[in-house]
Amino acid sequence: MKFEITPIGYVTSCFKEKFATPRQPGLVSLATGQIKLQAPFNHPDTVDGLIDCSHLWLQFIFHQCREQGWKNKVRPPRLGGNKKMGVFATRATHRPNALGLSVVKLDNITFEKSDVILHVSGLDLIDGTPIMDIKPYIPYSDSLPDAQYPFAQLAPNTLNVQFSHDAKLSIATQSHKPHLQQFIQQVLSQDPRPAFHEVDENRVYGAKLEEYDVSWVYKKSLDEVYIEVMAIKLL
Repeated sequence: MKFEITPIGYVTSCFKEKFATPRQPGLVSLATGQIKLQAPFNHPDTVDGLIDCSHLWLQFIFHQCREQGWKNKVRPPRLGGNKKMGVFATRATHRPNALGLSVVKLDNITFEKSDVILHVSGLDLIDGTPIMDIKPYIPYSDSLPDAQYPFAQLAPNTLNVQFSHDAKLSIATQSHKPHLQQFIQQVLSQDPRPAFHEVDENRVYGAKLEEYDVSWVYKKSLDEVYIEVMAIKLL
């Protein structure tokens, strides 16, 4: 039996590519985006009462992974990228039906002509992600404090993020983005590099965040690995 599903909307996200996008929702509170509903789902009646919900479940498609297919076993980043686990025991992006599930904070709902737009934060989705369904997050049933998953019992350790002189100068010119430095700090502190990459101070990493091209390096001081943002340029 086959089923056909249609996107109800698409995401406009501060993350323009997979690299540096948080691996889980809620880790970057300043990661914002919008969900623009598509016809015939863009009727105000479809979101009547939704504004009273603080958080939402989003069901979406890993649209950039579909053509790459899937495998029975994958290498989760939390296990260092070296150990394999069954795909259904992970949140890997390469899945049989490329379906994903994410919880986000609902900040506002706006209506512009025929558009219904949901403004969300704590996002872990890239720009253009198709949304298949939206449901309220219900605390008493969706939050299970006794639930166990031994491979990710605690949030991952975060790295210290520093900014070079040039990077600070660039931030200073973006007065219309008062939280830009904190946003970049939140994103990079999650350590977006591949798990198998060792610290190489000559390797420059880069990612497109909002309308900026951000580049950084990893450095090591004593036993601490930290990030230094080298440049922030407008795309």
